[in-house]
Amino acid sequence: MNKKLFVLLVVLMSLSLIGLIFVQSFWISKSIDSGEEQFSSSVSEALNSVTNKITERESKNYFDRYLHAKDSAGGELKGTQLTNFFFIDRDVNSNEILLYEHGILEEDYGISSTFFDSSDGADTTIIKSYTSKRTTSIFRRDTDLEDNTPRLNPIQRFEKIGGLNKMEKAAMEDVFMVYAKRVPIHKRVSKQEIELLLQRELENRGVDIAFEYGVYSNGLPTKVKSSKFKYAEANIYRSPMFVDYEGVSNFDLLISFPKKKRFLVQSILGLAMLSLLFTLIIVVAYAGAIYQLIRQKQISEIKTDFINNMTHEFKTPIATINLAVEAIRNPKIINDQEKVLRYLQMIRDENKRMHAQVENVLRISKLEKNQLDISKDRVNVHDIIEDAITHVQLIVDDRGGYIHTHLDAERCEVLANEMHFTNVIVNMLDNAIKYSEEAPKIDVFTERAKNYIIIKVQDQGAGMSKGVVKKVFEKFYREHTGDIHNVKGHGLGLSYVKKIVEDHQGEVYAESEKGKGSTFYIKLPLI
Repeated sequence: MNKKLFVLLVVLMSLSLIGLIFVQSFWISKSIDSGEEQFSSSVSEALNSVTNKITERESKNYFDRYLHAKDSAGGELKGTQLTNFFFIDRDVNSNEILLYEHGILEEDYGISSTFFDSSDGADTTIIKSYTSKRTTSIFRRDTDLEDNTPRLNPIQRFEKIGGLNKMEKAAMEDVFMVYAKRVPIHKRVSKQEIELLLQRELENRGVDIAFEYGVYSNGLPTKVKSSKFKYAEANIYRSPMFVDYEGVSNFDLLISFPKKKRFLVQSILGLAMLSLLFTLIIVVAYAGAIYQLIRQKQISEIKTDFINNMTHEFKTPIATINLAVEAIRNPKIINDQEKVLRYLQMIRDENKRMHAQVENVLRISKLEKNQLDISKDRVNVHDIIEDAITHVQLIVDDRGGYIHTHLDAERCEVLANEMHFTNVIVNMLDNAIKYSEEAPKIDVFTERAKNYIIIKVQDQGAGMSKGVVKKVFEKFYREHTGDIHNVKGHGLGLSYVKKIVEDHQGEVYAESEKGKGSTFYIKLPLI
């Protein structure tokens, strides 16, 4: 993939993901705001309903007491008074006359002031009963045919006898309200009544949450409040109580919700969690896709590097074999048995070298597919180390270096495959030799740690950066040092080491510092 196109795709996907996260966050914020508005509306409705019911209950109590007091008077009238209102209207077109009468009968039963439980001792209260009679009559003006005199003929008549109308009832309620203002608030309404009504009204509106309440008089607290109520302007809902006909009230019912935020969050928690979960899945999938794209790009570069190195590794032995074959075909050489044998040995060595490279690649492939059959026996780690050193000793001597052993582990028997484990040590020593710019200086240590043996291969070569240490055991990975072919290999040796050690239930890791050499560790369980 073109690098610019890859960067463009990553930028576009990142912007889309950021936009999606922003939209989700905005939606959650708006949902909380909407929930809070709905919550406030429901609470305000509940508070208004509670205060109205308390006012209606108080008025009903006074009316009931009034009727009870009236009945208790024994029906003995102290005095009556009839007030009658009427009007007459004539329709010229239909020749009809409308007569409307409204009479109010006032009855005084002599109910004493104890009706209001007055504490001043004065008996000056006057309570009267009113009865309303409404009469509607319609007459038609006709002329008597016999004596030719006008007279009124009744057509319709309606009568309605009842109590007070709305306006008159309102007047009585206003009288009760004026008196009720003189009664202490704790006698007008109880805590139990407020708690019961608030709980019922809030639950009816879906607000099932703990609350605290208080009744305030002109901004000052009264005795009617819950034990944990605290005044806080930001979290208080209020509604006026006992409002008179002028819209004036001296009392406010206040309510607060200590767990309001938790309630609002829980109301959208399910959808918010699903939204966050899906967003997280998208983020993880996006990160995985980007990682895989970058990984594939790196693998592509590594494989290209591997092919270039493999080609270079095969090119030299093939050229050597071709030159040896051409030399043998020379008539002057073919009769020289010594030279022929030397050229044949060169062909054999180069062929063996290519075969070893191919076997190394195939071995890694089989390890990855779990097709490599590794049988394990009881082996001595010190013997394997000594054997591995013999494989590379000539190379080290040729470069003027050394390999010193410090085999201090008192126990050294493990369950391992001798051939593969020898290759592991050889690969680690070969790696130390290749990355030593001067004469290789290598030390091999063994030590026991509980039920494990630790093998340590330490060199004084070029060393590695921390980034390289993290990747050094990856397949095909090789650290670039400028010229791609200045260090022979395919990046398979340490990958092979890691897979073999892990197959032996062990661990392998490295420590290094640039310019100060590297130390590789193998940790294996002892028998």
